[in-house]
Amino acid sequence: MAKKESIFTKDVVLVMAASFFFIFSNMYCNPLINGYAQELGASSAFAGIIVGMMSIVAMFLRPIAGNMTDHYSKYRLASIGGLLCFVGVMGYVITPNSGLLLVFRLINGLGYVLCTVCMTTWLSYLVPLNHVGEAMSFYGLMNALAMAFAPAVSINLYRIIGYRAAIIISALAALMVVVTVQFVGNRAQPKVQPQSEKKKKFHLKIIQRDSLPVAALTALFAIPYFATQADIVAYTEQRHLPIAVGSYFLIYAIVLLAIRLFLRNQFDTVRFGPWLITSTVATIFYLIMLAIMRTNIEMALAAAGMAFGYGLIYSVCQSTAMMLAPESERGLASSTFFLGLDIGMTLGPILGGIIDSTMPVKWFYPVMLIIIPLIIIIYLFNRQKLNSAVGNH
Repeated sequence: MAKKESIFTKDVVLVMAASFFFIFSNMYCNPLINGYAQELGASSAFAGIIVGMMSIVAMFLRPIAGNMTDHYSKYRLASIGGLLCFVGVMGYVITPNSGLLLVFRLINGLGYVLCTVCMTTWLSYLVPLNHVGEAMSFYGLMNALAMAFAPAVSINLYRIIGYRAAIIISALAALMVVVTVQFVGNRAQPKVQPQSEKKKKFHLKIIQRDSLPVAALTALFAIPYFATQADIVAYTEQRHLPIAVGSYFLIYAIVLLAIRLFLRNQFDTVRFGPWLITSTVATIFYLIMLAIMRTNIEMALAAAGMAFGYGLIYSVCQSTAMMLAPESERGLASSTFFLGLDIGMTLGPILGGIIDSTMPVKWFYPVMLIIIPLIIIIYLFNRQKLNSAVGNH
């Protein structure tokens, strides 16, 4: 039997490393921006706008980034995106007031949009199509580890050295994105179009149609994840729970690492349906665990359930979007997937805030179970298309 060729070429490893630095840079700053903005004189409301600026920019510019990714070198866009992130974060360090902080947050958001879309698409170009699922699994793992590790570092470090000095770490991570991509050999230049195609009028596409159900499902699964990310500390404080809530996302990351290492080959062979059923059941489980949580045991079970819920379906949706789209629209498919993520990232904290302000705290997680029937409906209406992605190899 011939030995299976590894997908982990030098270029794949470098793109994944660049993605880790990029996600680390952005997730590192997120817990600091609100407090830093208020330290610079912003009101609570204006600080909230500054924090949300990145998601707002992302939602509006995803389609443009997707179209650009399909028409320009992925290397060039990743380099520009990394530089914009570096400029934006260094701006945080030197800004004298909260008004300029908003401007630099906008610049950081532009880099964030470019990097998220083009790096996912770039990776899909570096592996055979029948291994996109496995590649996206490890790519998503790198992102998840950065998401879990970066906030823990920044929250502890700024208390020792202050906001400005701590944020420099984020700027260095953004600079490492630019440095790392310089060593990638395959720069994913788009295919040269025939002269007849070049003469056709360019049409800006907003979404990749085949990936739209994937984006909708991504948004729904992301809502309780980002609500938890934003509010779990306040939730445990309101319920006076004696638990080590700081360990929640660390447990999530460890379980997710084990899942993706164990299931890495199945992402290219198992159809969408079984993944969705597993993640839906796990989502119900972790929301119930968070609702009844009294001890660290329930907290750990909830974190593990979230890894099987959101953590698992994230990679499946990302690879499915890539496999459903024609090669010429993978950038647009990537932007469509991330548009769903942006919507979930925005709606999660908003929904959490509405629930917290209008209902007793005990209803915070049970109310979020409303996403379950919506997930099932979207899947049932699109199951044939979604399950066909694996067969599109």
